Amino acid sequence: MSGALEGVRILDMTIWQQGTSASAMLADLGADVIKVEEPSSGDPGRGLLRVEREGGISGYFQALNRGKRSIAIDLKQANGRDALLRLARNADAFLTNYRPGVVERLGLGYADLANVNPSIVYARASGYGPEGPEAEQGSFDILGQARGGLMAITGEPDGMPKNVGAPIADQAGGMMAAFAILAALLHRERTGEGQEVDVSLLGSVMALQSFNITQYHLSGELPRRFSRAGRTPFWNVYRGSDGHYFAIGMLLNRGWQDICDVIGQPELIDEERFGHYRDRVGEHAAELMSILDEAFAQRPAAEWVRLLGERGVFCAPVQDYEALAHDPQVLANHYLVDVERPDGAPLRMVPTPVQLSKTPVAIRGMAPELGQHTEEVLLEAGFSWPEIEALRGEGVIGPKQEPEV
Repeated sequence: MSGALEGVRILDMTIWQQGTSASAMLADLGADVIKVEEPSSGDPGRGLLRVEREGGISGYFQALNRGKRSIAIDLKQANGRDALLRLARNADAFLTNYRPGVVERLGLGYADLANVNPSIVYARASGYGPEGPEAEQGSFDILGQARGGLMAITGEPDGMPKNVGAPIADQAGGMMAAFAILAALLHRERTGEGQEVDVSLLGSVMALQSFNITQYHLSGELPRRFSRAGRTPFWNVYRGSDGHYFAIGMLLNRGWQDICDVIGQPELIDEERFGHYRDRVGEHAAELMSILDEAFAQRPAAEWVRLLGERGVFCAPVQDYEALAHDPQVLANHYLVDVERPDGAPLRMVPTPVQLSKTPVAIRGMAPELGQHTEEVLLEAGFSWPEIEALRGEGVIGPKQEPEV
């Protein structure tokens, strides 16, 4: 079956992760994503975290560039710029995460592309947004987490602020960018109008914390960091006798009696210290967590998850990536898929986790080699073979090898 975005063409002039993850999701949805790379070494992410025993393949690059096509072109040359503008004539969207000013100096700003294709959606994945004194500043994931407030609420109470263990700012920025492009394409479908789109790391990280930030502006109280997962016994993490952890996540006054029954301490239900919900999550929360820590240390974590789950208490194991690979719920919903590769065993990857019954989402293939589809894409755009050979002779298209030193 075809994807929901079949027939949609995206010119993807992105590197590293934020914008690149956005176009990977669009590729999963069926869009024809043409990755525009400089011809010598391409996206610098190609060389990151290579696994030599697997032939030097990079999981980082594969995950962020799956299912795309690559064209290697030198945009600093006038003929290279002109070639990209020619490709833009039949493109639906253009995406970049280069800093504002960089693409404009190349003659590839919104006005330049809109001049050849007024209906194009021109999207930028930026660091700090299109306005303000630092609009042209560069940024990376850790800076988005820092400036966007997330790092201030992560880590030990008296320790250093800490970034989240995964690149959540980049990924959130990518999701927001994909969302924005789809919205702009829908508007174009209705009106014929193209437009300029900006999605920033700063704004995306703030959006992840929308209710926290709103609550601050309402109350004037800054959120605190905690030495464990949360401030209450019922929104927290516990350790089983086997050293594995599990989380309980219950809101309001639910599950209290069930938890007491499961740990074999029904007398806690009527104990004065814990008689009211506000006492259990307030003044006596630390005492109750200590009691639960001791109780949960008597059996393996998986057993507690099963016993509590049977009583309707929401809980889940704390899983590492190895455990995720065997989680039956993950496998049943195809949140991990094996992608065939020509020179080795299939690579297990995480697809865009969206279920569409008529137009299934799927990873369309491995990431492309640098410039793998240069001639193919140029021919589709109407270039003749003599024109392509001329561009190659001028060093405009690649891939090309840098001289050894």
